[in-house]
Amino acid sequence: MKKITQSALALCALSLSSAACAGFYVSGGDLYDGNGNKFVMRGINHAHTWYTSQLDGAMSGIANTGSNTVRVVLSNGHRWTYNGASDIRNIIQKAKAEKLVAVLEVHDTTGYGEDSAAATLASAVDYWISMKNELVGEEDYVIINIGNEPFGNGQSASAWIDGHKAAITRLRNAGFSHTLMVDAPNWGQDWQNVMRDNAQTVFNADPDKNVVFSVHMYEVYNSYNTINNYMTSFANNGMPLVVGEFASTHKGSNVDEASIMERAETLGVGYLGWSWSGNDASTADLDIVNNWNANSLSGWGNTLVNGSNGISSTSVLAGVYTGQSGGGSGGGSGDYPTCSSAAVDPDGDGWGWENNQSCIVVAGGNAPNGFPYCADASNDPDGDGWGWENSASCVVRGSAADY
Repeated sequence: MKKITQSALALCALSLSSAACAGFYVSGGDLYDGNGNKFVMRGINHAHTWYTSQLDGAMSGIANTGSNTVRVVLSNGHRWTYNGASDIRNIIQKAKAEKLVAVLEVHDTTGYGEDSAAATLASAVDYWISMKNELVGEEDYVIINIGNEPFGNGQSASAWIDGHKAAITRLRNAGFSHTLMVDAPNWGQDWQNVMRDNAQTVFNADPDKNVVFSVHMYEVYNSYNTINNYMTSFANNGMPLVVGEFASTHKGSNVDEASIMERAETLGVGYLGWSWSGNDASTADLDIVNNWNANSLSGWGNTLVNGSNGISSTSVLAGVYTGQSGGGSGGGSGDYPTCSSAAVDPDGDGWGWENNQSCIVVAGGNAPNGFPYCADASNDPDGDGWGWENSASCVVRGSAADY
């Protein structure tokens, strides 16, 4: 029987050590927590691998801003001091104690192909597989950011695409069911739009369809139009996006942080400010607090935490911490989410199975490009053939987008 009862889902949720029935998942272009609540990241990066002694203060300070997520810098030992299994275990425990979702990333891959000191994405995968015992069972609390900014400038699109397809395949084959986060090339800024234009290809390569994409918005994103165009492209294509790093300036160049935060809040895009403290002299103005003092926000930190669309007014804790249970993605019946594709309903009875739960196939089928047909053409107000229903993009039958 494909349909799973709500009581069974509740029992599954209680068994948090079971990777088979717990964890974050992606549906309809949005990220959901293990309790079925839509989850929008609001948080801060912490440069742990360079400042291991600051972990306790940073975790508690970040939690006190109202953040629901902390992104933690780690090293696989290629370039910086190796963070071992006990360190990973400690980070996860402290994040859970502070009711934070932990996004863990390998930083050694930064700028690969342009920076000769950078590690390969494959070496980051080796690291995650070596940490499997610490990570499996934590799918409700941990998102794996495979590698930080793993390709610099001047790299081919195929390098980014094929590198991430191979990384995802290896992690899934190794038994990881976590949500995986993929960083953009061009040192994370994607100014060539490689990630924007190829996210669907990488997403489709994941048998779990459980990938979110992360852009780092610095000086390339200095205007409302640039920011809006980038974020809406992902929304229109039904691809989940997070601003994994951003600030108000970057090495003397302006960043339009107000537009990043406003567009993120309006479009349901997560954001994670860089970074708690400890930046070098060239980027000292990116420190969110002064000299590791949680009670001394910098100007940038005050904007991020207390400004319009800031963390304190927009962050919502994950349901695994609050006990709140959602109904999954919108558009289903009762508490069941809508299937991302009719392909997950092989017997055609209207019930599919994905993300370890039942889902309902929306009537109308899919266009040849794989997106579902819109139930109502009025949901395409600009007439370009693309609509928005059930928290996902849809295609108006017979339109220019019906290909």
